Amino acid sequence: MRHVFIINPAAGKRDCTAQLLEMAKGLEARHGLAVERILTRRPGHAWEAASALARTGEDLRFYACGGDGTLSEVANAVAGVESAAMTCVPVGTGNDFLKNFGDKAPLFSDAENLWDGPRFPLDAIDCNGRLALTVACSGFDAQVADSVHRYGDFPLLKGQASYIASLAVNFFSQSFRHRWTVTLDGERLEGEFILAAVCNGRYYGGGFVPTREARMDDGLLHTILVRAVSRPTFLRLVGAYSRGDGWRYPGIVRCSTAREITIESREGDIVTCLDGESVRGSRVDIRLSERRVGFFGPPGCDPNATAVSRPAAAGVY
Repeated sequence: MRHVFIINPAAGKRDCTAQLLEMAKGLEARHGLAVERILTRRPGHAWEAASALARTGEDLRFYACGGDGTLSEVANAVAGVESAAMTCVPVGTGNDFLKNFGDKAPLFSDAENLWDGPRFPLDAIDCNGRLALTVACSGFDAQVADSVHRYGDFPLLKGQASYIASLAVNFFSQSFRHRWTVTLDGERLEGEFILAAVCNGRYYGGGFVPTREARMDDGLLHTILVRAVSRPTFLRLVGAYSRGDGWRYPGIVRCSTAREITIESREGDIVTCLDGESVRGSRVDIRLSERRVGFFGPPGCDPNATAVSRPAAAGVY
């Protein structure tokens, strides 16, 4: 079996390349493993490298060393490939994916805890042919995530300041409300909406939890659809939404476990964020992927460690 470290030098607030290369070297020396190191040079390179290796049919264990974007690229490469499995070594800024593992999440920072860990399958979200492991969101929250990087190019808008700037601009822009047709398993809903989040995992956007019920291996997706409301009402709602309590507002928030979700815009392109990476289009088709992702982690880890069951019925309108 070959172990492959795919390292994104641009991930996080500082370059951790030297530390990760030393980690790979130590793993090789201590356990006599065949360890390869690949440094990514541009967006998409992690997917290209992992795809090329996965096609060989060799037994492979990939270590996605970066943030949620690097993780997503490797997941898209290994999904449905029986001979390949993946894990992650977090060096990004948000690392929302690992929050699903609860108190086991810190163990992923050291490959010594990972290399011989058990393999298990994870579901994935298929959005227009591209996969996401945690959340595919469209609308307001996706627009905020998309423009954070743009505002971060300004000298005075770094880190949290760029997020606040993006949040303010999108909150007061005309694109706060969207004229969509949303279809949930054949049921058409037309009108104005603020956002839609389709969840396989429970965290995104640096810690938002739109649903606490999603489990990453149960064959279900949880969709949270928010109707357009006034800005003051949205400000009152956003706290509950961020804690997974949006279902308490059934006149505004629609919760479902639809298997097929379509969003069509009647105005312009829809911004959709897939595990932190943005795509655009006038139509979004989302479903549970037929391809599952082989994943490995520390012994005893559980991707559903923080999931809960909610006794109340889902909100409808």
